Amino acid sequence: MRNILLITLNLCLFVLHVNGQDNQKKKIVTKLGQKENQYGQIAQNIWSYAELGYKEQKSSLLLQETLKQAGFTIQPGVAGIPTAFIATYGSGGPVIGILGEYDALPGLSQDSIPTKRSIGSMAGHACGHHLFGTGSVAAAIAVKDWLKETGQKGTIQFFGCPAEEGGSGKVYMVREGLFNQVDVVLHWHPNDMNATSNTSSLANKTGKFRFYGLSSHAAASPERGRSALDAVESLDFMANMMREHVPSSTRIHYVITNGGKAPNIVPDFAEVYYYVRSPQRAVVEDVWKRIEKAAEGAALGTGTRVELEVIGGVYELLPNDKLAKVMDKNMVSVGGYSLNARELAFAKQLQQTVGMQLIDLESTQQVNTDRPDPLSSGSTDVGDVSWVVPTIAMVAATWVPGTAAHSWQAVASGGTSIGTKGMMVAAKTLAGTAIDLFLNPILIQEAKEELKKRQGNGFKYQPLLGNRKPALNYRD
Repeated sequence: MRNILLITLNLCLFVLHVNGQDNQKKKIVTKLGQKENQYGQIAQNIWSYAELGYKEQKSSLLLQETLKQAGFTIQPGVAGIPTAFIATYGSGGPVIGILGEYDALPGLSQDSIPTKRSIGSMAGHACGHHLFGTGSVAAAIAVKDWLKETGQKGTIQFFGCPAEEGGSGKVYMVREGLFNQVDVVLHWHPNDMNATSNTSSLANKTGKFRFYGLSSHAAASPERGRSALDAVESLDFMANMMREHVPSSTRIHYVITNGGKAPNIVPDFAEVYYYVRSPQRAVVEDVWKRIEKAAEGAALGTGTRVELEVIGGVYELLPNDKLAKVMDKNMVSVGGYSLNARELAFAKQLQQTVGMQLIDLESTQQVNTDRPDPLSSGSTDVGDVSWVVPTIAMVAATWVPGTAAHSWQAVASGGTSIGTKGMMVAAKTLAGTAIDLFLNPILIQEAKEELKKRQGNGFKYQPLLGNRKPALNYRD
């Protein structure tokens, strides 16, 4: 009888603990909802700045000031990057980190309307990083308020991460050891649905091949010239032939960033910008070495000289099932959102544009609990973070369902209240997940054990971009 009473008592205490924890999170969710307009305005300011990687001065400063006013200590210019920063509140462990991004993409200027129209800038937030950065700041401040109100021990850190789009900003932060004392990292990303994102991704390596030749009159004295553009085109031809002889999941992309100035001048300089991606970084490095050899051959065959600048390189994402379960629970609790009449009209018109898929607009209300594909077709520098600290992500419906990332439709959606609503779903989910981790240290320990197992014996972090300094001018 005594044992039964003890079991019953312990069960009652557990239920009270869980209910108390849930009530705390409900208060956080309510407070975040009350600040939706405030955070929406911050996000739209960054949307209008549309600053490229490592050039995000106004965006970074706005987020820093928002966190500073909320009581965080700011460490600016970390890892040798002027627009990178860390904001910290609290003391001792556990230490929970939240990532935020804020760089835009070149050539994707777009108004917040359901028809294609540039607003004059050459850049646009086609990956929603204005929402990413702001939503993560909102979550960090909500957790800070909770720590202060409850007296809970621990530290919340916001990592301001520039140049995710090809600049590998987080890789330099990992290389500098900025995540060494962090127990768990949380992040999210804009999307056209709501779901926990516990998938891997494609590792990649990027760089610019610069060829130097001799200029000459292309008609009067072509024999005196040595065309750098010929070298670029030779490299591109060989790379295209290589596609047949690499693993089918490997991707090779390039753009000619400089091909000369006039047809009647033999170009003495030309440049091509390459990406190589694959699910395993070992394959990336192998294919990249083959492209380097092809570049050497192109230079030899055209009588030119080649130089290579490695711009970036990122690991594949490392999933964490333990953390995914915690985030799943919180996301289901938060739920999605509904489109009002104005948003619904915008969405219906946008869905009729070229490149959109017709998907149920009511999907914004739903949380997708089905696991997505185990591999994302994109790449992210969060991959490097995930190999040194347990990391978990979610995606939120900040775009009209059916929208592709890196499209003008994504820019348009992200500039509306649709983007703000999705952003707040993310902020609430991240905050609730962080609170669970603060209150249940065993979850953190289990996540660390899973990370160690996935790393494998003898793992030692080695960045794919080597020891180069941050490529602060890679967008120039």
